[in-house]
Amino acid sequence: MHTVGTFEFESRAATREAYESVGPAAQTVVREVAKAMEFDRAEYDDRVTGDVVETARDALFASLLSVTVGTREEYDEWRDAYEGEVTEAGHERVDNVVWHAGPDGEAVAATFQDEEEAAVATLRRQAFGRIYRDLV
Repeated sequence: MHTVGTFEFESRAATREAYESVGPAAQTVVREVAKAMEFDRAEYDDRVTGDVVETARDALFASLLSVTVGTREEYDEWRDAYEGEVTEAGHERVDNVVWHAGPDGEAVAATFQDEEEAAVATLRRQAFGRIYRDLV
């Protein structure tokens, strides 16, 4: 069992603080990507909206979420000790599971067989949508 990512939250306030902290980085990434795409000033002003920067912030935040990767047995052991609600995607007979627990007793999990990176990325998107979107 191992963990990837850095963001793990004990409270809603810590969640919001972390979300706010990635805002400047998201804006910088969007600006640099637009520069690499050779947007002139008019195109930048037309295409780089607040929604674009917010989408970048959401993606950056989600990509930093801490995700535990383990076997089905390790996940079942964690799940038995976890007191919150878990939304699990996938099939129960698959060998591996990725999971993330949010600050309010809500967690998400997904099973996978071989593609760990894809499972982690998918789970982070699910975690953002199910746990964090309404918090931030």
